[in-house]
Amino acid sequence: MKEERFRLQTSELDKLAQQLLHIENELNSNIPVTLWISDLHGEGDRFMAILRGRFGMLYQTCREALPNTFSIDKVQYLTQIIRKKKFFADENVQMDTQDVIFCLVEILKYRLANIRHRTKNIFPPEFRNTIKRLISGLPVPDQVFEERVLSERLISHLAHSIRQVLLDRIQVLGDVFDRGAQPDKIIRILSSPAYRDMVDYVFGNHDILWMGAVSGNKSLVAEAIRITCRYDHFELLERLGVDSSRLAAFAEKTYPVEKVTGKIKARTNKGRSMEKALAVIQFKLEEQTIRRFPEYDMQSRLWLDRLAVMLATGDTAGLNDTYFPTVDLKNPAVLTREEQEIIDDLSGQFTTNKKIMRLLSYFFKNGKTYHVHNNSLNIHALVPSNENGEFEEFLGKRGRKLLDFVQETIVRVGKRYLKGEDQDEQDRALFFYLWCGPKSPFFGKHAMKTFERYFLLDPDSHTEHTLYWKKNLNTSEFKQKLQEEFGIQRVVYGHTPVDYTKGKSMASPDGVAINVDGGFAAAYYNRGHALVHTPYQLFGIILPTPEEMQEAAQNLESAPLDIELIDEFRQAMKIKDTAKGVLLKRQSEALLRRIRELTDDYS
Repeated sequence: MKEERFRLQTSELDKLAQQLLHIENELNSNIPVTLWISDLHGEGDRFMAILRGRFGMLYQTCREALPNTFSIDKVQYLTQIIRKKKFFADENVQMDTQDVIFCLVEILKYRLANIRHRTKNIFPPEFRNTIKRLISGLPVPDQVFEERVLSERLISHLAHSIRQVLLDRIQVLGDVFDRGAQPDKIIRILSSPAYRDMVDYVFGNHDILWMGAVSGNKSLVAEAIRITCRYDHFELLERLGVDSSRLAAFAEKTYPVEKVTGKIKARTNKGRSMEKALAVIQFKLEEQTIRRFPEYDMQSRLWLDRLAVMLATGDTAGLNDTYFPTVDLKNPAVLTREEQEIIDDLSGQFTTNKKIMRLLSYFFKNGKTYHVHNNSLNIHALVPSNENGEFEEFLGKRGRKLLDFVQETIVRVGKRYLKGEDQDEQDRALFFYLWCGPKSPFFGKHAMKTFERYFLLDPDSHTEHTLYWKKNLNTSEFKQKLQEEFGIQRVVYGHTPVDYTKGKSMASPDGVAINVDGGFAAAYYNRGHALVHTPYQLFGIILPTPEEMQEAAQNLESAPLDIELIDEFRQAMKIKDTAKGVLLKRQSEALLRRIRELTDDYS
């Protein structure tokens, strides 16, 4: 009996010791090299091109891995070799193939120092054993250095391996959908085997729009398709398997293009008719939701009664469009029979479409309302706050509890959607509020002025006033509240483009608040921001425009990148220095206490 007890104790001690050592190794490893990017807005080809280039991270990795004695010329030379995956001689840099091999090995060793990395798919099989021996400091055959063909092939394989491990984590801060034509391509990239295990996804308001649409919220169905038509992305609808022919026939018959005089953005005649038809359907459905849920306090969006009065009295001087054949002046929020049939058809397609489900399942299964990583709170837009610098209350919740409540609702809706189950009407309606409500963590303006921008001449009526988020981030008190509420040091967010060409910075002066949305889509500044956190530096990257990328490719050069240095660290930042490290230390202490208990029992 005593021997059996001793055997069980020894077995448990071994397991606990293994767990403890694993945690201690994790605590003392460097933080993962992390990239943040936000608001990709359907620009799939551009995202893929910039992702292949790893957002300019190669030079910084080489700089950190190699001794300070290395000149900038040598680092840039090695960077070019890795980028091209090919050795070439440079008369300004005296390095032969053996020198290059040893330098590339040092860079690779630096990136493989973290226990997260697995070498199975990193090293090409032809030189796998040789590379492993070089990294371990073991001898390799002399021919590797003496035979030029072998040394140059090894350099190519080392360069390939380095490119594979430049990046540990990607934080995407939402808004894959709308404006650009390839949101489906972006989702396929993020969910591909090459990237899915390294991506953390935070929902954006445009993602929420599509998620609400597939839940069966009909006003969001109308809005998602309206925005798609607004940019004439009919090929996207075809790729997604959405049949819009019935809608197109109704729109072109009911709203002939010569009658469409509002501020419609679509360029094709078909798109203009469809955009207006969907806008009217959307406004009617929104008003029904707003009246059904008065706690949302969105009565300012109820424009159809006011429109009906203008049309009935002839007081239309403030309108740029007076043609609304489907609006009943006595009951303007009621859909016509044909409108109802069309939105029922489109909603049915959205909620059951398998192609859309494959894409949206990525959000429901992987996305989060917020995410804490490397001491940073990652959100799309904001944590709702009021003019007094306090967390804003919505539906009886505020701060972290509000975001957790939103996440719980999204998870519940996602499970029902993926199982084909009926949704709760209140859950569906919440997605409408999350898309455009003033207290939504995804929006942050006093109102979405879609109706006003479409049909009112007064430009002042189009203004969407930003609420208190950025104003509050200028105060140390509010930033401290965020740090205490979420247990973080920084907050990283997107949603609102920052035009660096006008002298705007990504980060606040103290580096606590960082905005990474630089207008990635052509509808904005066509540039974009990224943020990179290495063990030694935190820096922002202002990405090149498509024109700058094309010019660089023609000249066989790398595209220009502007860097905004936000923070530097004398010593490599470790996992033990992060919020995750706090949790791991607690686990380590608990394991150590249990090990000592078992040891005391045995002694």
